[in-house]
Amino acid sequence: MSFTVTQQAPARLNRSELAVPGSQPHLFEKALRSDADIVFLDLEDAVAPDDKEKARKFVIEGLNDLDWSGKTISVRINGLDTHYMYRDVVDVVEQAGSCIDLIMIPKVGCAADVYAVDMLVTQIQEAKGQTNRIGFEHVIETALGMQNIGEIATASRRNESLHFGVADYAASTKARTTRIGGVSRDYSVLTDAEDEARHVHWGDMWHYPLSQLVIAARANGLRPVDGPFGDFSDPDGYMAAARRAAALGCEGKWAIHPKQIALANEVMSPSDKDVAQARRILQAMQEAAAAGKGAASLDGRLIDFASVRQAEVLVHKAELIAAR
Repeated sequence: MSFTVTQQAPARLNRSELAVPGSQPHLFEKALRSDADIVFLDLEDAVAPDDKEKARKFVIEGLNDLDWSGKTISVRINGLDTHYMYRDVVDVVEQAGSCIDLIMIPKVGCAADVYAVDMLVTQIQEAKGQTNRIGFEHVIETALGMQNIGEIATASRRNESLHFGVADYAASTKARTTRIGGVSRDYSVLTDAEDEARHVHWGDMWHYPLSQLVIAARANGLRPVDGPFGDFSDPDGYMAAARRAAALGCEGKWAIHPKQIALANEVMSPSDKDVAQARRILQAMQEAAAAGKGAASLDGRLIDFASVRQAEVLVHKAELIAAR
């Protein structure tokens, strides 16, 4: 291991993250009663420009009037390139900062963006005497943000997670797609012309940026989270995308519709079989260590201290789920 030890962000369940438009307060209580691990009240993309101020007011009232104590709550502010952002931060944190756990910052392009929001939040909390820690979620959804992702990941002690915003990322890179997530027929390979029957194999056009996001997050103790899947009438497509993200190391995925919450929770939760196997690995390595061994055999396979670290991740997540 490196002499540099990565400090981990506060442990939170982040399997599913439900997006709720701030302009639709009638949905707040439904979100509160949902099985989503995290709910973010959205002041950005889900709110029309003419409704921005009204949505901000609704969010502040909803935070103060409802009991969110059993739920992790985030607020997505508007981007730093808009004149809505500073009022989002000032009004929400001044009037309801003690009620929120996280602020989601969209379209983060560089470390200075994070610094700016951190400065505002810190000064407001100090002035208001708020003692709760407000963490940051960063949505990486531009080519600039992906280029600077390592610096963004280390820009604030408030950082907790990095999210892949696939739709705006596609627009930023001028990708030839109008879908929000999912696959593209054009991102495929054709088997060789010498083959008697040629076959088309589809690929995942978002594999590289999502993998980069996972690396930057894990290298800095943050949670990597996959963003939206636009076709909420396609549960199979959603689960396939979630499984790919989980295989890369993501802890969770957005739910832009309540019906996607259960799908995300299922995919992003370790199975009972996997948890049981992880506990067997831990037990086998304890016995090996007691015998002065650094490795052991379990079910005909070698296990060592790397196996222990993998098993501990699964067991810890299972304990968080059980505690919830």
